[in-house]
Amino acid sequence: MNSFSNLMGEQTLLPIIQANTVSQGVEIGKAMFAAGINLVEVVLRTEASLDIIKALKNELPSLKVGAGTVIDADILKQALAAGSDFIVTPTISSELLTHLSTCNVPVLPGVSNAANILLAREFGYKEVKLFPASLSGGTAFLTAMSSIFQDITFCPTGGIHAENKHEYLELSNVFAVGGTWVAKKEWVESEDWTQISAACLSANQT
Repeated sequence: MNSFSNLMGEQTLLPIIQANTVSQGVEIGKAMFAAGINLVEVVLRTEASLDIIKALKNELPSLKVGAGTVIDADILKQALAAGSDFIVTPTISSELLTHLSTCNVPVLPGVSNAANILLAREFGYKEVKLFPASLSGGTAFLTAMSSIFQDITFCPTGGIHAENKHEYLELSNVFAVGGTWVAKKEWVESEDWTQISAACLSANQT
């Protein structure tokens, strides 16, 4: 099974792109890439999402672009057809994990409790996303899980921001954090791409 953390390399930030148009998505990606970001997640929450993945792959060939919010086989198929370099899910089920097991790209399955973690582990996953992290126990939950699932590492997302990201990254079972705070909605709407670059630069420093 391909390792998601190996794909990320030294990058400890999983920046999330959510945009309503392809042009917005590409500009966000360019701003992130300019800040030294080599891997981004495009969440499949708008009609433009799949086209954003395709456009970013075309405009920035060296940028690793993955699909988030994958919740069923159809969405998975579309995400892979768009050229996604990796897959991220918000949650899991046995059926979804069975479909994911056929992927030839790294997968980061989403968990929110101990039962989810065990299910993901039974399917062979040792790296998972805790989502929504702030509502699922945050750092206290991750600390508690470290003694139970000693071979599992996490990329928490949801409620992570510039002020608390270090609390998560200091944990031994956290390899990265994800979030949208580096591409705030108001920055995108005002086309303030330099703010996104600055936020990414700051956030990826550990």
